[in-house]
Amino acid sequence: MLLIVLLFGISSVHAIGDVKLTHGVDESAGGGLSYIISSASATYFLDKEGGGLSSMLDKDGVDWLGFHNQKGSGWKGEYRGFPNAVHKQDGNFFHAMNATTEPSTSVVNVASSDHVQIVFTSANGKWQGQWDFYPDRCDFTMVKVSDGYKYWVLYEGVPGGSMDETDFWYASVNDQKHLINESLQGDFTGPEWIAFGDAKSSRMLYVLNQQDDDAPDEYVSRPYMTVLGFGRSNKDKFLTEPKTFSIGFVESTEYSDVRRVVTDLLQ
Repeated sequence: MLLIVLLFGISSVHAIGDVKLTHGVDESAGGGLSYIISSASATYFLDKEGGGLSSMLDKDGVDWLGFHNQKGSGWKGEYRGFPNAVHKQDGNFFHAMNATTEPSTSVVNVASSDHVQIVFTSANGKWQGQWDFYPDRCDFTMVKVSDGYKYWVLYEGVPGGSMDETDFWYASVNDQKHLINESLQGDFTGPEWIAFGDAKSSRMLYVLNQQDDDAPDEYVSRPYMTVLGFGRSNKDKFLTEPKTFSIGFVESTEYSDVRRVVTDLLQ
């Protein structure tokens, strides 16, 4: 069954137009305070305390993340989100708040009709992540890395609202359609991207590493969610430098269309 997220408690509009910033809570995720960014292509719930996305809704209101903060829910909720970047590496940051996430502080730098920028700084001051929301996508940039530590960037979510055998993925490694339970190991072909779809949906969600690198990448399925990791292999982390990653929807399920969107983004 598709998961439809309801918006409650929205107030304090900061911008109008193609990109709009409001403040409220993500009821579907357990009621955490959120920045709510509405764009022409998606609606994002960005956890104000954790600094990670808890929900990402498509044009039909379907959530492709499905985070919930219930302790012990594991793959069914508390592990999900984006970018889930800092885990047991000088803290636990940039994840929607669950039992182990540590808090960050945030500041809104830009709130215009075509761009919203929000920067989070970890409580220990060692990490900083920058969010940039545009009409067609969202970018996450790790702008400050704790000295001597590593991170990864994950999409842990539910294509089309739930994880099932009709889900599939494309990636930069080849032009083939792969079933959701097929894994992918090794450094992705540049430009590095992967996109997830559902047979019942007319769109796909893509995740793009904007800077090709030599770090290992990995996709593995879990019973209730995807685990896509840039800079990840066998639960080890490999990213050490500031990098930018994009996440967004493509209104097509054709490989050629997805590839065109992600490659045009880099022009």
